[in-house]
Amino acid sequence: MKQLWAPWRMQYIEKASSVTGCIFCEKPGQKCDEENLILYRGLLAFVILNAFPYSNGHLLVAPYEHTADLNDLQPAALLEMMDLTRRSINLLTRTFHPDGFNVGINMGRAAGAGIADHIHLHIVPRWNGDTNFMPVLADARVLPESLQQTYRRLLPIAGIAYEGDERSNG
Repeated sequence: MKQLWAPWRMQYIEKASSVTGCIFCEKPGQKCDEENLILYRGLLAFVILNAFPYSNGHLLVAPYEHTADLNDLQPAALLEMMDLTRRSINLLTRTFHPDGFNVGINMGRAAGAGIADHIHLHIVPRWNGDTNFMPVLADARVLPESLQQTYRRLLPIAGIAYEGDERSNG
């Protein structure tokens, strides 16, 4: 049997097992955005890199309000989440040039939510041919770039993507 070495993953495994509260409530309050991989802070919601991504550039959009139910959010928070989703797609398109996206919300454990008590939206860039034998045969994903590299790659244009109007830029 061949081994796939990914020693950088250990810090995320250890960090995840030590989390006791809600990461979507705790991380924005810590004010160390680079360490916490927070890419953008809006008024009612924020954008963060997924610490356990499906693919490079996997972003999460979460409201600051702690709720598991979309019905509990004010319309302004829902609108901001969708606007941040649109802007995130534009940012990822400019940076990574994916062939498509998976965008969605896993509501409840039965639906696959890893953090079921705080609603959040996933934005996963996809490329033609990005599904290969590794997830099927080895139950492993191969990510060619570290989270810190992805963060540093996205951050310089995040301000433009989230603050400016991307609609005119496609």
